[in-house]
Amino acid sequence: MPLSHLPALLATCFARLAARLDLRCARRLPRLLCGLLLARGRRTCTAWFRAAGITDEFRRAYTAVWACGRHARSLAHALLPTIDPVLAGARLLLAIDDTPTARWGPCIEGAGLHHNPNPGPAGEKFVYGHNWVTLAALAKHPQRGTIALPLWNQLYVRQQDIAALDPDRRPPFCTKLELAAEALHWITAWRGSQYQEVWAVVDGGYSKRPFLRPAQRDQVVVVGRLAKNAALWSLPQEPPPGRPGPKPTYGKQRLVLHLRAGQRRGWEQVECLQYRRRVWKKVKTFLATWKPAGGLIRVVLVQEEDGWRAYFCTKAEATVAEVLEAAADRGALEETNKDVKEVWGADEQQVRNLSANVGCFNLNGWMYSLVEAWAWGRSDEELVDRGDSPWDDAARRPSHADKRKALQREVLRGEIRALLASRPGKGEIEGLVERLLRLGR
Repeated sequence: MPLSHLPALLATCFARLAARLDLRCARRLPRLLCGLLLARGRRTCTAWFRAAGITDEFRRAYTAVWACGRHARSLAHALLPTIDPVLAGARLLLAIDDTPTARWGPCIEGAGLHHNPNPGPAGEKFVYGHNWVTLAALAKHPQRGTIALPLWNQLYVRQQDIAALDPDRRPPFCTKLELAAEALHWITAWRGSQYQEVWAVVDGGYSKRPFLRPAQRDQVVVVGRLAKNAALWSLPQEPPPGRPGPKPTYGKQRLVLHLRAGQRRGWEQVECLQYRRRVWKKVKTFLATWKPAGGLIRVVLVQEEDGWRAYFCTKAEATVAEVLEAAADRGALEETNKDVKEVWGADEQQVRNLSANVGCFNLNGWMYSLVEAWAWGRSDEELVDRGDSPWDDAARRPSHADKRKALQREVLRGEIRALLASRPGKGEIEGLVERLLRLGR
């Protein structure tokens, strides 16, 4: 399968990713990624191989997938220059969340029972499979809203499941909070100096000391959900002049959120941009001290239709609109996780090795980011044609599946043009037609 016809963004990024691997795996990675892009049906590794034209070398292709998982952190760093243009601005906004994927079979390394955030009609509280801690950059498109670009996915393995792994493939145990703090430190080390400030938005599960304290050391502003029973304290009083010793960090008066929310006074209307719409929110805000965050935070109470909610921001000078908009932008990561599973078939690859599973999931996430970066500056008309679907909403923004199909057409169109430019013979044309027919099945 020729690669010279690829769009410049893909060709450049594929070369950067391949440069991080051993030469024996590096020369197979671009071809493997093209197969990942063009694969149809159930997205197993063999579907990737068929789309890429990998036949007798399939075992070496599996080795390349394993190498991607083994060096996932290094490859994630190679992805950053490609998505830097869509993250232009004074603030780098990040999102962190975990997402489970169902797997079956006793020989799948790293799998275990995890809490199911989306129980089906049967109300399953747990799901057996993998649990991934995802770090994503949030890019705000002028017309399409906030888009989450996965940067690095880490596999969370429960401590009781680590003992079942072979000693030579047994990773050290880390909680999800520790994995999130590690990912945040990694991105701030490589990209923090390019922005005036770095913000990270999380849900209530990550609003805890093991994550907030490392974020404070890395000078990252954290926005997240605040538990309604959070132990908040008043602002510290200034000590008398001349008293020796450090100034107090926390106040002595306990602040109770549900009492603050029940008071009728202090509420105000604030305009903010959420989910691509200008809305007015009834809010109440105040400053407090919170020990898990290590000091002063801004608390924002929001009155919603189903009751009030509490958010916090570790930057006391942040406005209410900034906090509410960042909290709403976190929803883009949940949409991305859904698309990575449904559009790309993440964790459908039938691999058992721990590093191979990590490599497959990260490759799906990186291809998602590459497709979004490629489609960033293109109009809706270039990405999707709804002319043959009069029942469809013409004003609907292109989905990620539409963007992926548009890139597939671009790649195949380039392959056809490259072949025709070389004045092919009858055998070459028939070979291309056969390949296209196989891809269309």
